Amino acid sequence: MTENTTRRWGLTIPLDGIPLPDQRRIIEELPDLGYTDVWSSEAGAADAFTPLTLASVWAPSLRLGTAIVPVYTRGPATLAMSAASLASAAPGRFVLGVGTSSDVIVEKWNGIDFDEPYKRARDTLRFLRAALSGEKVTEKYDTFAIDGFRAGLVAEPAPPLLLAALRPGMLRLAGREADGAIVNWLSVDDVRTVAPYVHEGGEGREIVARVFVLPGFDTDTARAIGRRMIAAYMNVPVYRAFHEFLGRSEDFAAMWKLWAEGDRKGALEAIPDHVVDALVIHGEPEACREHVERYMEAGVTTPAIALVPAGDPIPMIRALAPRR
Repeated sequence: MTENTTRRWGLTIPLDGIPLPDQRRIIEELPDLGYTDVWSSEAGAADAFTPLTLASVWAPSLRLGTAIVPVYTRGPATLAMSAASLASAAPGRFVLGVGTSSDVIVEKWNGIDFDEPYKRARDTLRFLRAALSGEKVTEKYDTFAIDGFRAGLVAEPAPPLLLAALRPGMLRLAGREADGAIVNWLSVDDVRTVAPYVHEGGEGREIVARVFVLPGFDTDTARAIGRRMIAAYMNVPVYRAFHEFLGRSEDFAAMWKLWAEGDRKGALEAIPDHVVDALVIHGEPEACREHVERYMEAGVTTPAIALVPAGDPIPMIRALAPRR
């Protein structure tokens, strides 16, 4: 895959609360601090590619990854062109992470039918693998058809492909058709549950995990923020199914019931402390760093820290830098 012998330490960008142009000063500093990667996301704020394009110039040694680009919201050829452009601008440093996203983002925000997500992800990976290698593609996939597309820009090397995955079917697909998986909203112990499905596809598969870190908050405040974050995700059907698979049906039963009844306050209070502590990293920076390292010991090859800071994030980014 991509330099799996390197001990990786990633940061999610762009950073909240700082105008995009002003993030240059901290991104330029990341390599000196020991960070190896920056990973973008795409939901309702910045797109996935622009922050990475800026970072590719500001810090030319960083690896750049999307976590993730939805497979529905761009046409397959447009997605391939975007990926080839960034891979050409940063040769050997770009990883394209794609995923199905959610019905909220795809249907409610973008007006696109969220149909057959497994097949759409599989078909997109197969198309991208061919298109990014420079092949002319004429193919009727199950979820779309391509008639005569050949990329006018072909990056050398072609970017590796990762797939966002939660449950066994998609995790196996990530290991079989992609170069690894991107995982999200799971505990250290959960990594040991999901990783074997990815590795069924072969050796050297990458597992990138976005981990949410709230350094510097007192415990009660961190748990209150964590509960709001957890409720926002765990009431989305794909994440509810994921945590049912992971065995948290009992832990979340009261929260799901109260949320469905419209009792938002009660639903938040029903999320157990031990679940918050497992899914949202909080505490002093040294304890947070050690918690991130446990994800790596469990099988994550690249942690992508998603910082939820108390105030200016830059001191926390410095404090969370990896041990030398």
